[in-house]
Amino acid sequence: MAETELRSIVLVEGPSDRAVFRALAERRGDDLDGEGVSIVTMGGYGNLGRFLEKYGPAGLGVRLAGLYDAPEEPHFQRGLERAGFGSGLTRADLEALGFYACDADLEDELTRAMGPAAMEELLATQGELSAFRTYQKQPAHRERAIETQLRGFLWNRKLKYGVLLIKALDVDRVPRPLAAVLAHVLPAAQ
Repeated sequence: MAETELRSIVLVEGPSDRAVFRALAERRGDDLDGEGVSIVTMGGYGNLGRFLEKYGPAGLGVRLAGLYDAPEEPHFQRGLERAGFGSGLTRADLEALGFYACDADLEDELTRAMGPAAMEELLATQGELSAFRTYQKQPAHRERAIETQLRGFLWNRKLKYGVLLIKALDVDRVPRPLAAVLAHVLPAAQ
C-alpha cells in the first residue's frame, strides 16, 4: 500500500503483534488494505517517537492507533505528548487517541482469553504439551500460576501461537485492547 493511500496506521512492537492483528482482521472479515489501514512494526516500543514523527500530525497526519504493554505506558504517554497529542495524558486519554494497553503483554491477554484448559488443548494439538510440562517442572517456573507459565512458554513461540490463538479463540472473547484498536481504525466495523 502506498503511503498516499494510508488512512490509518496501527503501531505495534513486532511481527508477532502484526500477525495477530492481521489474523483477527481476516477472521472478522475486515479488509485492512481496502480500508487504507496498515499495521506497522516499530521494532520495539523504544522506536515510538520516530514513528509518531513520521505518521503523526507533524508527518503524514494519518489516524494512528497502537497496542502497548502496560509497563511501557509512561513511554507511550511521553512519546505522544512530545509528538503533539496533548499533555498530562492518562490511560483514558491514550485510549481516546487509539492506544490501548495489554495488562502484561499481548500473549498474556490471549492466554487469559483462552483459559488454561483450552491453552493446554491447543499445545497438545501442536505436539508441544509435553514440552510445556517439562517447562512447568523447571525450578524457575514450578511455583508460578499456570497462566504465567503459559505466557512464559509462549515467549519464544509467540509468532506461531499468536495467530493460532486468534484462530482458536471465540470471537466474543477477543481481548479488549485488540478489538478496541481495530474499532478505532475501522469505525464502521464496530
